[in-house]
Amino acid sequence: MSGEGGLTSEELAEFTKNDKYSILLPTYNERDNLPIIVWLIVKYMDRSESAYEIIIIDDGSPDGTLEVAQNLQKIYGKDRIILRPREKKLGLGTAYIHGITHATGNFIIIMDADLSHHPKFIPKMIELQRYLDLDIVSGTRYIGNGGVYGWDFKRKLVSRGANFLTQMLLRPGASDLTGSFRLYKKHILEKLIKSCVSKGYVFQMEMIIRARQYNYLIGEVPITFVDRVYGESKLGGSEIFQFAKALLYLFATT
Repeated sequence: MSGEGGLTSEELAEFTKNDKYSILLPTYNERDNLPIIVWLIVKYMDRSESAYEIIIIDDGSPDGTLEVAQNLQKIYGKDRIILRPREKKLGLGTAYIHGITHATGNFIIIMDADLSHHPKFIPKMIELQRYLDLDIVSGTRYIGNGGVYGWDFKRKLVSRGANFLTQMLLRPGASDLTGSFRLYKKHILEKLIKSCVSKGYVFQMEMIIRARQYNYLIGEVPITFVDRVYGESKLGGSEIFQFAKALLYLFATT
């Protein structure tokens, strides 16, 4: 089988044999979820036969998340589990910057540690990126067989409404702007982070908008998003306010 660039399967395998994936897991109070998500990542990445590492960036969780991560490192090894904790909660964007600094892969995968994102979709993202040589592959809840489970009607309505409004105002060329399950070429992610001014919940949205400005190639894989099993959601009124503020800022500046 040939890819779009005319590569055979054997040539594609040779071209990608040195690829390595650094999976960033920012955590805050995820002691119950972390062992499960790490086990699932290992399961599906081992099946894909891709080289990878898992970088856990814990922001001073008071529930003992770091201690759990240290135990996981003993189980899976220091080459597989990389611990890069911080003293306190400093924001999602800075967590990615911190993680990338220690990443040895040429690709970065970002995802939530609360089991909202199932690692079974990672091999599909890798396959799509390799086939089309994409700069970014984003997991989307809003096309194909993607969807959301565990949310009540009100939260689904807010999410859909926010996404629709953003599509109308910014026309980003991607169906899911606030999702945080993505694969990036490392150098692309580094450039995007430097160009972004947002923090927290709206950081993901700005990343896609900036990617459109730079004409990066973006692909999408339908995913099912499942509301967290353990712990409390970190989305509240302040995050919604930040979203609205950032939307207006990006509309005025892009």
